[in-house]
Amino acid sequence: MNKTAIIFPGQGAQKVGMCADLYEKFESVRKIFDSLDSSVKKIIFEGPQDLLNLTIHAQPALYAADLACAAAMKECGIEADGAAGFSLGEIPALVYCGVMDFSQGLEFVNFRANSMHKCAKKNSGMAAVIGLSSEKIISICDEINGAYPANFNCGNQTVVAFSENTFESLADAVSSCKGKALKLAVSGAFHSPLMDKAAEEVKNFLQGKNFNSAAKPIYSNVTAQAYQNPSDLLSRHINSPVKWHETIENMIDAGFGTFIEAGPGKTLTGLVQKINPDVKVVNVFDLKSLESTGDCYA
Repeated sequence: MNKTAIIFPGQGAQKVGMCADLYEKFESVRKIFDSLDSSVKKIIFEGPQDLLNLTIHAQPALYAADLACAAAMKECGIEADGAAGFSLGEIPALVYCGVMDFSQGLEFVNFRANSMHKCAKKNSGMAAVIGLSSEKIISICDEINGAYPANFNCGNQTVVAFSENTFESLADAVSSCKGKALKLAVSGAFHSPLMDKAAEEVKNFLQGKNFNSAAKPIYSNVTAQAYQNPSDLLSRHINSPVKWHETIENMIDAGFGTFIEAGPGKTLTGLVQKINPDVKVVNVFDLKSLESTGDCYA
């Protein structure tokens, strides 16, 4: 297990001021953020947080932040052998591996965000369910109309997407089984059938689009396998569960022994450690963490 993977966080990781010190230091980072709509760039660095949390802002913001961290790593001589991204993070992973260029990825992210934003209904959302097996959570959702397992994060943590007025029933059912349901900072019930309309819009948008062959292996949320047929996977990505646990296990089996989370927070590396505590994890989300990661590769 001597290969290094870069993993990119998705919606929910956004934070006002993310990458601000990297923006000051690296020309490649400035170029990325300066490519965004000026209003989105302003929200990233100045807030407010509730405006940044909106899907139409959070997705392009995180797309830029994830790739900015990767660009700063590259300037410091740190590159990975393969990639994966969680939910929205799969788009910067595709760019990192050469399947899309930056502009193509940004155009897609903006379209994707608008489609998902329109599809999301008020009071729908997602909740992390902790302390129960994925099998138990699937059985709970089978009994609740409008609740769907959406992200299989690790053994005892699965995210559930829920429709309007469903969260209380979900939380009660989870609590009765000695688990806990915590709402996430997202504005829709993503990766579930509640996103079917957005998935259809994305499918139509991607028709006729050309993609490059991956220069490095990138693993799909939908299949947990190395990428095949981007147009199909990216449309299915909208309303299919994220198979993160299985993805990481498959990457480890393929020889990846170090995982670098590039983007705000440490959620993904925390999940990787829970999946397999024997692999090495590091994070790059600001100048201090970048310098620390660079020391590991000196």
